[in-house]
Amino acid sequence: MSTIVLVHGLWVTPRSWEAWVPYLEGKGHTVVTSAYPGFEVEVEALRADTTPIATVTVPETIAHLEKVIAALPEKPIIMGHSFGGTLTQLLLDRGHGVAGVVIDSAPPEGIRVNPPSQIKSLFPILNNPAKRHQAAGFTPEQWHYAFTNTLSEEDSLAAYNRYAIPAPGSWVWSYGLLANFTPGKQETWVDFHNEERAPLLFIAGGADHIMPPSVNKSNAHHYKGRTTVTEYFEFDDRSHWTCGEPGWEQVADKALDWALARAR
Repeated sequence: MSTIVLVHGLWVTPRSWEAWVPYLEGKGHTVVTSAYPGFEVEVEALRADTTPIATVTVPETIAHLEKVIAALPEKPIIMGHSFGGTLTQLLLDRGHGVAGVVIDSAPPEGIRVNPPSQIKSLFPILNNPAKRHQAAGFTPEQWHYAFTNTLSEEDSLAAYNRYAIPAPGSWVWSYGLLANFTPGKQETWVDFHNEERAPLLFIAGGADHIMPPSVNKSNAHHYKGRTTVTEYFEFDDRSHWTCGEPGWEQVADKALDWALARAR
């Protein structure tokens, strides 16, 4: 049996994995869901005081995750959703993990594909430069378009009320808009030619608005290491909320089975 580290994305907390944890533990695995620094409190507390969201940085988040992984008794399988996919790619590039799975991953530096649905999804955060220094959230309607477009309005609102928090506006601006236009290597840079990186699977959702398949395909195709394994798989008609929408077990099984078969 394996140790699995689950890394959440933006606009949510580790609560977003609450169905996955018992599901994977029921298969005999040890599961760790590490929050970003300052995100250890409940969703409701982060909504009430967004200071930890507005001030958290990517370097301190990576450093925190590295400490969590270093304290484990064995190298884990690392799975990340959305920006958690970016963080997973950064961790694998730094030598962590025996295998990685990124689900509807946000891209690291160098991926220049920006489909119209992605621009529309992120526009509520990018429409005001002041949000770069704030915790920036979605309205229920914006969440429905960006995250849960395959759900009914009622089910989308239930997911919003249960899981949604603001995101660090600086992350969306710096890594969703400006990373490819800033000279030098940025904080989300990875070595696409790293020969020592653990096997990596990209899972995309065919109906994902905020991180469409074209973004994940481009990201996967950038990896050129000759001795590394990089694969891509797409679930048709699944949204960005693929880890929580009905049928999430299929996604979990695909991620787990692939990682166990490829782990090194």
